[in-house]
Amino acid sequence: MKFPLPLLSLLACLLASCSSQKEWYKGNLHTHSYWSDGDNYPEMIMDWYKTQGYDFAVLSDHNTLHTGEKWKLIPKSPMHEQAFENYLKKYGENWVESQTDSAGRLHVRLKTLEEYRSLFEEKEEFLIIPSEEISAKFEKKPLHMNVTNVQNYIEPAEGNSVSEVLQRNIDLVKEQREETGHPMFLHINHPNFIWAITPEDMMALEGERFFEVYNGHPEVNNYGDELRPSMEALWDKVQVSYLQSGKPLLYGLAVDDAHNYHVFGGKESNPGRGWVEVLAKSLSPKDLIEAMEAGDFYASTGVVLKEIKFDGKSLKVTVNPETGVTYTIRFFGTKKSNPNAAGVLLLETQGTDGSYTLRDDDLYVRAKVVSSKSKENPYRPGDMEEAWIQPVVRK
Repeated sequence: MKFPLPLLSLLACLLASCSSQKEWYKGNLHTHSYWSDGDNYPEMIMDWYKTQGYDFAVLSDHNTLHTGEKWKLIPKSPMHEQAFENYLKKYGENWVESQTDSAGRLHVRLKTLEEYRSLFEEKEEFLIIPSEEISAKFEKKPLHMNVTNVQNYIEPAEGNSVSEVLQRNIDLVKEQREETGHPMFLHINHPNFIWAITPEDMMALEGERFFEVYNGHPEVNNYGDELRPSMEALWDKVQVSYLQSGKPLLYGLAVDDAHNYHVFGGKESNPGRGWVEVLAKSLSPKDLIEAMEAGDFYASTGVVLKEIKFDGKSLKVTVNPETGVTYTIRFFGTKKSNPNAAGVLLLETQGTDGSYTLRDDDLYVRAKVVSSKSKENPYRPGDMEEAWIQPVVRK
């Protein structure tokens, strides 16, 4: 059958529109299991994220991938013993492999990613992305970096300074990405954990695009102290340096860094504290990473956005509001004429819509939304639900 030319043009436009349609996907990029220092089985953790409405998640255990044979010695405590019973009840004796040693201690074989992913993954519904938390150190400083969509295990690189260790690991990820052809990225974890990474350490890096502006672990010092900067202050300081040096924008993530799944509270590192919402063409590692590297995502501890628009000059943020909750939208940036004053408040608006038009003197602008709703099981008592919008530069 032949179609008139105008109709063919219309069909082509409709097809193009459908193929370019993007969706918001919610995901967590930092989580631990029994494969390292978490306290639950991979299947139980992935089930939690999926049933809580996440679209994708990782298990980023320290210096390991979920491959090969690993048996976990289960601690003799009522909590861990009950967790095993819950695991056995949910997945059954045909799935769970366990044995008791001569001392009466229980050992459980941990399932690999290739074994358990089929229990959860569904096209456009839920995705598990392979990950590793490269856990290096310099002197006594923990230098941790997550690799999202890692394909092969990366042995932590050493160095003669904090920045050299970080850079060598960044380079290893870049090499693997080029060798395998698979998109992947490294992000710097919790810089203020044991005060390990300073803004100056990050300023020296090449090729670093992501870091954790929010981490839900109670010991990571998100808010800094009287001598050291908060994660937002660090973000702005490093951003200025990167842009002045001709480097790409630095983007901020919110993550759980969950380790504890049985007891919930302020002293525990629980799931559900921080995540990212990514505007991507599909729920695939390729499209999610492509979107994140373009800055098409926001970080959140509860605030949901309806839309983020940037036309090269004006940044507009629209909140998807909850009934009875109010919102404050703040725009932060740094002036080219005064780069030492990094991250000053440029505009504050009340309501569900806010916009800021960049001036010639604006080096960059980022936005933050703070709600009047208290965060459930917060990182710190008194925290409200928030969202961080990625920085933009005038075009």
